[in-house]
Amino acid sequence: MDPSAFLSLDPWTLFFGFVFSVIGFGYYRYGKRQGDTVMLVAGVVLMVYPLFVTGPMMLTVIGVILTAGPVMAKRLGR
Repeated sequence: MDPSAFLSLDPWTLFFGFVFSVIGFGYYRYGKRQGDTVMLVAGVVLMVYPLFVTGPMMLTVIGVILTAGPVMAKRLGR
């Protein structure tokens, strides 16, 4: 397999990777300050997963699921 296949410089992939990484950083900070392990882990995963996903569509789908998952789990857990 070609190692350059993992390096995607598609503008949309870079943009969505940046957006979801920033959201992940916010989740990480919130989870660390509030002691919320779910938000902390979701934040770390949101910051790291764009490094391994190369397509903008798949990046967006996974990002939306990871962004909404902890919020929905918190609301349904009440």
